[in-house]
Amino acid sequence: MAFAAPPAAAAAAASTAPGNTRYTTYPLALGVLTTIFFMWGFLTCLNDILVPHLKSTFQLNYTQAILVQFTFFGAYFVMAMPAGKLIAALGYKKGIVAGLAIAGVGALGFWPAAALHLYPAFLGALFVLATGITVLQVAANPYVALLGPEATSSSRLTLAQALNSFGTTIAPYFGSVLILANAVKSPTELAALAPADQLAYQAQQAQSVQYPYIGLAVVLFLLALFVWAFRLPALTEATDRGDHERHGFAEVLRHRHVLFGVIGIFCYVGAEVSLGSYMVNYLSMPEIGHLSEADAAKYVSLYWGGAMVGRFAGSWIMAWFSPRKLLALFAAINVVLVATTMTTTGNLAMVSVIAVGLFNSIMFPTIFALGIERLGPMTSKASSLLIMAIVGGALIPQLQGMLADRFGLQHAFVLPLACYLYIVFYGLSGSKVRSVA
Repeated sequence: MAFAAPPAAAAAAASTAPGNTRYTTYPLALGVLTTIFFMWGFLTCLNDILVPHLKSTFQLNYTQAILVQFTFFGAYFVMAMPAGKLIAALGYKKGIVAGLAIAGVGALGFWPAAALHLYPAFLGALFVLATGITVLQVAANPYVALLGPEATSSSRLTLAQALNSFGTTIAPYFGSVLILANAVKSPTELAALAPADQLAYQAQQAQSVQYPYIGLAVVLFLLALFVWAFRLPALTEATDRGDHERHGFAEVLRHRHVLFGVIGIFCYVGAEVSLGSYMVNYLSMPEIGHLSEADAAKYVSLYWGGAMVGRFAGSWIMAWFSPRKLLALFAAINVVLVATTMTTTGNLAMVSVIAVGLFNSIMFPTIFALGIERLGPMTSKASSLLIMAIVGGALIPQLQGMLADRFGLQHAFVLPLACYLYIVFYGLSGSKVRSVA
């Protein structure tokens, strides 16, 4: 027996009725989707725990260890268009089920990777896991935006992303307890152990990764079954099934709010990941916080926690205020905050860079919702293009690292500052829907 959402035809009529002020016409479906957002936030943030664990286990340098993040974000770029084609063939509901199942297979891949003690096997499993999350991103983001009136689409997506941020907030704690609980031995310490003790140690290290990811795989498969049983509205009119003219990706990009939105997602994700990636090093600098890395890491949780708080608050605010104006305002505040941390020292520099997280909160869901506005059957293709732009999280931190090596870390924050300036433009002008010539 399937769980039922409200009838699609009646709900669709309600969402387009004059004067309609309902937040969503599918409250149960929205509740199910927020659970999925939580899961992929949890899985994504576990990478921050996986990087130091694999670096120590395999005795990697930083360039080798950061392949974890490069593999993960690279999957968005490589697999976004195939994911869009999959959604076009299956529809949103079955696409979400497929994404959960693929992510589950990727999580299962950590078992043989740990047993074989092969770093490339971990990267392969991570790529499959990230492919599943890419499918979820392509399907779930536009789906949430479409579950009700267009006026509140940004608000709904921000609420779902708040649950995503909740996952990123608690994942490091569970990862530190389950994965980083056992100290990793150096090659010298390992060589000093008896052969039997070496085997026991390697088995222990493997199990510290295997059990958490097996548990996550089980949860993902169960969630896929639950979504399959839930009678979600099809919304096929916003997929390629409803695209009788068969628009191409180039034609979708002729809509300026889509093209500028793709650049906006690239800039936002790049700036967010850059700030988070370099914050420990930045707060550890003598003239900024003069903190140990362990103490600096605690402040990084405030950065990500601020994004969660801001998304919960923003989901309510955007139900009443213009998403475009709020996006421009928050981006302008971040321009000021980044400029402040670049030109000051001590507590003021610390507080200003950490506060950026609070105003990052609404940016991804708002840019995404504005980027797919009024596209009808081209929505799924636009979604694929926007998800591809998440590759900014792989490229912009690399560019900032090059600037930091040449000019110093504090001055390198000019790159995120430029990204936020672009988002101000997108909120004020670039996101406006205009007819295609």
